[in-house]
Amino acid sequence: MNVAKRIIRFWDIYYGWIIVAIALVSMGFWLGIRTSFSVFYVALLEDFPWSRGDSAGVQSIALIAYTVLAPLVGGLIDRYGPRRVIIPGIFVLALGLCLSATVETLTQFYVFYGVVMGSGITCIGIVTYSVILSHWFEKKRGLASGIAVSGMGLGTFVLVPVSQSFISMWGWRVTFILFGCLVLLILLPLNGLFLRHKPAEVDQRVDGFRGEESMDKTFPEVPGRITPVSDWTIGKALHSVTFWSLMAFCFFSIIGIYVILVHNVRFLVDQGVDKMAAALIFAVIGAISSVFRIFWGWLSDRVGREITFTTGMILACIGVGFLMLIEWIGTKDFIYGFALFFGAGWGATAPMFMSTAADLFKGKIFGLIYGLIEAGIGVAGALGAWMAGFIFDKYQSYQWAFVLTIIFFVISCFFMWLAAPRKTRLYGSQAFVSG
Repeated sequence: MNVAKRIIRFWDIYYGWIIVAIALVSMGFWLGIRTSFSVFYVALLEDFPWSRGDSAGVQSIALIAYTVLAPLVGGLIDRYGPRRVIIPGIFVLALGLCLSATVETLTQFYVFYGVVMGSGITCIGIVTYSVILSHWFEKKRGLASGIAVSGMGLGTFVLVPVSQSFISMWGWRVTFILFGCLVLLILLPLNGLFLRHKPAEVDQRVDGFRGEESMDKTFPEVPGRITPVSDWTIGKALHSVTFWSLMAFCFFSIIGIYVILVHNVRFLVDQGVDKMAAALIFAVIGAISSVFRIFWGWLSDRVGREITFTTGMILACIGVGFLMLIEWIGTKDFIYGFALFFGAGWGATAPMFMSTAADLFKGKIFGLIYGLIEAGIGVAGALGAWMAGFIFDKYQSYQWAFVLTIIFFVISCFFMWLAAPRKTRLYGSQAFVSG
């Protein structure tokens, strides 16, 4: 009997929740490492004579690597299963982090962190676990997605202050090596031993149905219900308004998110906030986002993805407004409003990306389709990270970058409503229909 079946037999649980836990930890490392760049960014700018735009471009290169590889990763998981993709990716990620400890030039940093690390981290990202979780959950897809991506906020909460603490004690070179070791010690056994692709591999069914239970009993017949579409092809997807609307709503929201994620610590330090305090504020934002990721996921199963996402973006805009007031009025008291509202709004992004995409496109090539969506997200993140640095270098202020961030959040809401997951999912009855 394999490890997974032993767990099921001993605990009498639906193994999908174990998959959620694995996804939570893995995505904690995924985003925790990426957001910790903002702390390394401060340390590297002090050690090297690099401009902010050029230095932030390293994160952009990492996101471009993610953009190129996300569709490939999704397609490979569809074909070969997750462990054959994730395990090699973990080794590449650890290698990239360790090599980053040796950099002496900006070009080396672009290659080691941007390309090598950026390639490896793609394999433990949201595209990987979105594909896997789509096989395990239907009825509670929003909740499962929300719990899984809460790891992203927890990763930020833990790894951002830990990286600042390690850098203060041992320097950024040692910290990169320690992060590489943590990746190997935690993620390798977790995914190698416990991860499974589909419920059938452990003799279970979607959502843990047993015996004669069926989806029809859980999701009763209602007017307008249609059999879900499962025969999507790339051609059909690329010629549909739904696909491009989904791509656009993710794209515009992530441009704004990455303006804040990459530059908020540097901005706060510029305003006179202590480096460790700025890192802790960022960590608190991550913790707040984790709580709200679960809440937004749960709420979206009940009131709809569009209403949930729009509410989240309104809160994110308020948070960015508080960040702007710190410089305009010259008081640090607005930091608390920024942390609370931006953290809450940020929490609405990933669970809505995952659950909306699965509502609209779940099928045999969902991994590839969602990989293309994540490729767009990678471009958006790279653009946001670079754009804010470029604006600062030009105007010696982030204010115009923050204004654009609010505009992008509003645009993303328009495209979320155009994607219309409400037409594929009847929330009151929990029934699913075709788009």
